Amino acid sequence: MTVEAHRETRRETHRETHRDKGRRSGRDEEWAEVTPDAARRLLSAAVQAFAERGYHATTTRDIAGRAGMSPAALYIHYKTKEELLYRISGVGHRLALDILRRAREGGGTPAERLARAVREFVVWHAEHHTTARVVQYELGALGEEHYAEVVGLRRDSEAEVRAIVEEGVMSGAFSVPDVRGTTLAVLSLCVDVARWFVSGGRRTPQEVGALYADLVLRMVGYRGH
Repeated sequence: MTVEAHRETRRETHRETHRDKGRRSGRDEEWAEVTPDAARRLLSAAVQAFAERGYHATTTRDIAGRAGMSPAALYIHYKTKEELLYRISGVGHRLALDILRRAREGGGTPAERLARAVREFVVWHAEHHTTARVVQYELGALGEEHYAEVVGLRRDSEAEVRAIVEEGVMSGAFSVPDVRGTTLAVLSLCVDVARWFVSGGRRTPQEVGALYADLVLRMVGYRGH
């Protein structure tokens, strides 16, 4: 670490000590597991910048400025802009996978589990629509190694939903001629919520989740619908 970086670390620590923690925006809470606070603020700022300007049009100076920090402070926590995107994408995809896995492993019939998976997946994409847009639509900007890792998480998520659909078909509850294609259609429908959802709109995230759960059960030809 350079002398300037050491100085910036000391300045940032001083600012953290005197900053009013109560002013932290709700966006920062998405990254509650990320420490220290400066690293968390940078992730939140990067999400806003990437969502507004796109990954390629955003500079590290843009991100640092939104976080109330200097560019030198950013490099203390993240070596590159791509590393920021990788961290955002990794956290988002792991959260998505956890939602779908818990739904599959939870109790109930295939219809109940599929409805729960869709409902909770959609609610997350609506409640965190800004983050979700970056997570889902800026994937191509990742470096080769990071891209491969995140694509693996996406495949795991697909496998969780496909397993529920397959169980429904085997039990006779669903009528699906193409399980893989239907699974991709279900996930695409859910992910697209992040593109159009607006906070404070006509429907709440929970209402959209319930609507999409119903639509997906119709999509898979649920015989008990």
